[in-house]
Amino acid sequence: MLQFAVLAPFLTALLVPFFFRYIRQVHTGWFVLPVPFLLFIYFLSQMGTVSEGDNILTVVEWVPSLGMNFSFYLDGLSLLFSMLISGIGTLVTLYSIFYLNKNEKLNNFYVFLFIFMGAMLGVVLSDNVYALYLFWELTSLSSFLLIGYWYDREASRYGALKSMIITVLGGLAMLGGFILLSYVAGSTSIREIIGATDVVLESPYFVAILLLILLGAFTKSAQFPFHIWLPDAMEAPTPVSAFLHSATMVKAGIYLTARLFLIFGGTDLFFLLVTGFGLLTLCWGSYMAVRQTDLKAILAFSTISQLGMIMSMLGFGTKAAIFAAIFHIFNHATFKGSLFMVAGIVDHETGTRDIRKLGGLMTLMPISATLAFFGAFSMAGVPLPVFNGFLSKEMFFETSLHIESTSAFVSALTPIIPVLAVLGSIFTFVYSMYFFFQTFAGNTKGDLPVKPHEAPLGMLLSPIVLILFVVVVGLLPNLINHPILTPATAAVFGEAPEKHLKFWHGFEPQLFMSLAVVALGTLFYLTMKKWKVIYNWLPGRMSANKVYDFIYNTQFKIAEKTTNTYMTGSIRHYVMYILIFLVGATGVTLYVTDGFVISTDDLAPISWPEIAVAVVMAIAAFATIVMKNRIAAILVLGVVGFGLSLLFVFFRAPDLALTQLIVETVTVALFLLCFYHLPKLDTEKQSPGARTLNMIISASVGILVTLVAIASHSSKKFETISHYFIEESHHLGGGDNVVNVILVDMRGLDTLFEITVLGLAALGIYAMIRLRKEEEELDS
Repeated sequence: MLQFAVLAPFLTALLVPFFFRYIRQVHTGWFVLPVPFLLFIYFLSQMGTVSEGDNILTVVEWVPSLGMNFSFYLDGLSLLFSMLISGIGTLVTLYSIFYLNKNEKLNNFYVFLFIFMGAMLGVVLSDNVYALYLFWELTSLSSFLLIGYWYDREASRYGALKSMIITVLGGLAMLGGFILLSYVAGSTSIREIIGATDVVLESPYFVAILLLILLGAFTKSAQFPFHIWLPDAMEAPTPVSAFLHSATMVKAGIYLTARLFLIFGGTDLFFLLVTGFGLLTLCWGSYMAVRQTDLKAILAFSTISQLGMIMSMLGFGTKAAIFAAIFHIFNHATFKGSLFMVAGIVDHETGTRDIRKLGGLMTLMPISATLAFFGAFSMAGVPLPVFNGFLSKEMFFETSLHIESTSAFVSALTPIIPVLAVLGSIFTFVYSMYFFFQTFAGNTKGDLPVKPHEAPLGMLLSPIVLILFVVVVGLLPNLINHPILTPATAAVFGEAPEKHLKFWHGFEPQLFMSLAVVALGTLFYLTMKKWKVIYNWLPGRMSANKVYDFIYNTQFKIAEKTTNTYMTGSIRHYVMYILIFLVGATGVTLYVTDGFVISTDDLAPISWPEIAVAVVMAIAAFATIVMKNRIAAILVLGVVGFGLSLLFVFFRAPDLALTQLIVETVTVALFLLCFYHLPKLDTEKQSPGARTLNMIISASVGILVTLVAIASHSSKKFETISHYFIEESHHLGGGDNVVNVILVDMRGLDTLFEITVLGLAALGIYAMIRLRKEEEELDS
């Protein structure tokens, strides 16, 4: 059943374009809305099974000989993420129905959205590392399409390209880590790899594996310094931001780190990298959020900071920290998803997201203001029982005080961690207050593009549902403890925690840390105008975006200069480049590997007719060089092909002879058609140097091919496969003509691809002819 759950969004994406044309009068979202809702119901129904420890495994064979299978595994961790993906996916689809106008290209939007949804389900459910990578990169591709949905805007194209470049490069690094990991562990199954943890830890490739996989996780989850793609991704429609950039895609790196915790967790390098970059991301993201003036930009940097906090808790490595991280993953999805939707409502109903123009919306949009209040205060971690964010934030403070390590170096760093946790949380409080009060409190700062008014109920329904989770979980957190949080923590840590969630823990250090955050955060917020000048010095002119732009622009300048150097428009030059590379690469390989061998054993006798045909072929080949007329040269060149057909006949290969005759006849005819329109050979003048170079290249290719042919016959490093074909052609292919059986059965897929390539080439040629004909008609 799991494979159908992953497949369902892809099938939906496939069907959307077909029925879109018939339902333009009704919003497409209504037709696709049942899919994520039914998926959510299915995963919800599995909650009891998983909470009892009965995990579900489904295997669909793909390339079993290479260990590549679509293995889907549902445990506590994958269930949590699957419910977030399908549940928030349902709410986002509902929200988009009222957010996006029917005149938009809705077929594109929902195709991209459901491809992404299926890819995310594939990521969190895959047990095979290569299948996980396939879905991982598919999330990057689909998010690229969603971010660039309004492709007529330069900012959308820029943000889409930046996100794809950074996340895809990180994914390639992760693939390298997966290859090493599967090689060391001897398996491509994540469950089996976890079972071989000792082998992985003792491997000399351990450091490389950890670094490569974390690079993929950090780029996807916007950890410093790879966070720069996330703010630019806010050019996507708000439903995309609420889905991808708060609840799902940006948590893929979090999921990967958590999934492989049983392998890497507990090592000093894992602690230093994950905790260090997590806390750095928390502090920097929260600090930069206060600088922003666009509502979605504030939420983008707030997402970065929250992801850093979750990542750091995974780095702490204790059971309590893992539980807190899992809890905050759930809480963050609820309050941040609702805040993105509220930001979209404000933009939709006022015509702007610029916080400098907003204010006083509380009386004009009271429901939206109420939703923003609960979402922002929960994000800030205000110590009240109606905010679920406070519970996980307090657990973050508690776990930062109780980090366990046997390493003296790590122990020396642990006193700094609570300080950084409080520092990042202070700015989290500031940007939360900044978001809410500057938008909804006070007076309107000026004329707005649209007269503010409350959003329709349909647009409010999705954020209302999320805020209900914020309040209910804040008041009754144990509703999700045993069925969701405990199994997810057990899947990550290997042991189920015995944790009873409650609001009041007494006067513990974490409570005083929370109160300090509120007190200092309030002070910082009230004095913002006085200290915001610090941004002129930090970051000042420094920016990771400038580094990205410099690398990006420099890369394209180099590529442009390089391309202009060899793209001369001359086919002769292109053939020269190809042949020079062929001679160089193959010649060096022969030399380095001692691949050239001459053996006169097992040579068949040569008769005079065969020698005569070979001599005629050689004369014809030489004649093509000295002839001045292209048509005559092509006809003479045909003698070489037809002579080869005769040799096949002499060697008792009539099928090959017939094939060669057909191919040679068609080739000569096509050459005659093409070369008839080219200038005469005698009109093309070449310098002596060019002629010499041509002679050298031609002689080198001829010698190389001769050497390779001799070496391939003389070298017997591997047992020939011809015996297998001869013995199995009748059994496997049902035929005694070995050549035909190889082409049609044993290499049937290869033959099919060849036919497909030829068909595509024919379609391309036909399209170019049609375009040229249409241009000529327009010119006339």
